[in-house]
Amino acid sequence: MDIPLLFSTRIIRLFCYGFLSLVLTLYLVETGLTVGQAGLLFAFTLAGDAGITLLLTTRADRFGRKRTLLLGALLMLGAGVVFLLTQNFILLIAAAIIGVISPSGHEIGPFLSVEQAGLSQLVSNEKRTQVFAWYNLVGSFATAAGAGVGGLVASSLQAGGMSALESYRVVLAGYSAGGAVLFILFLNLSSAIEVHSIAQQKTTLGLHRSRAVVLRLSALFALDAFAGGLIVQSLLVYWFQRNFDANVGDLGKIFAGANMLAGVSALVAVPLAKRFGLINTMVFTHIPSNILLILLPFMPTLPLAIGLLLIRFSISQMDVPTRQSYTLAVVAPDERSAASGVTAIARSVGASVSPMLAGFFFSIPTLLSVPIILCGGIKIIYDLLLFRAFSAVKPPEENT
Repeated sequence: MDIPLLFSTRIIRLFCYGFLSLVLTLYLVETGLTVGQAGLLFAFTLAGDAGITLLLTTRADRFGRKRTLLLGALLMLGAGVVFLLTQNFILLIAAAIIGVISPSGHEIGPFLSVEQAGLSQLVSNEKRTQVFAWYNLVGSFATAAGAGVGGLVASSLQAGGMSALESYRVVLAGYSAGGAVLFILFLNLSSAIEVHSIAQQKTTLGLHRSRAVVLRLSALFALDAFAGGLIVQSLLVYWFQRNFDANVGDLGKIFAGANMLAGVSALVAVPLAKRFGLINTMVFTHIPSNILLILLPFMPTLPLAIGLLLIRFSISQMDVPTRQSYTLAVVAPDERSAASGVTAIARSVGASVSPMLAGFFFSIPTLLSVPIILCGGIKIIYDLLLFRAFSAVKPPEENT
């Protein structure tokens, strides 16, 4: 019962994130905010999310995973209601900092870390990676579906005579309703997702025995995320436009297909991890992916560049479920929420810095391809460092 519930909450939440992300900026502008104010609001949203996520996930295993998820659902509901009812910029900033609202369509808040900790409690070590692969895949599809439906709802209401502002309010109301649905579903979770034995020793960030391991993993994951931030999708689209004068509509379809390939690639990682191990699968699928990325600027034509990009995406996400599974496998059960939360925050911090550097390179025509090459090179360094540091640290299923 708990596993289908946690998959359902993942699908509903990511659908709501995608549903809102398509119109959130448009809604804020329609209410009278400038684009600059909307950008500032989103910055506060991401900063507040980092703080709230760290606060909740590092205490979830002791406070209670179910209680933490219920609190997260209330924060999501509350943020949606405030954004719906007020145009006061100060109140919106407060809601952005304290509440849970996703301007990007991506996972935000304490949910991912706590749900995965709960799933790790419910499944065997041997099935953990497979469950995480499906968990990531359904989330990716739900985000895509939410974005599509959100745009369709807003455009249909406007075609029926409703003003743009009111149509966006409907979408925002749907987001708030999603928070209420999550709260109801989380109420039905059983105690099986909770930690049954809590260590009594002193903790730092919710960690005790595995503190050193988690901090080393966090540093490496931050390096990987920093590299990834050099080529966020919007910047890569810009590179294709400048380099090949590619059509934006065509690029949208290509990247939609590429992201579908990336989602499916997570499933392929499962049999590889069973055969070769989690760390080996993470490293030896990631290195070829990044070699392909480094080769991208050297493609002479658009079809060759797109072909290389699609091949790269078809193996690029195999490290995601394996990384998540490994992180929760090598820590104590009462450290899982904290370990997932700390490593997630480290990735967020790493990714937040590099787009500014990428923007500098993209502003100079002769350096247009430098971020892509840098990204691939830094990621390969990350892979080698990860292998060196953790190839001997086996998860339980590989020790048996």
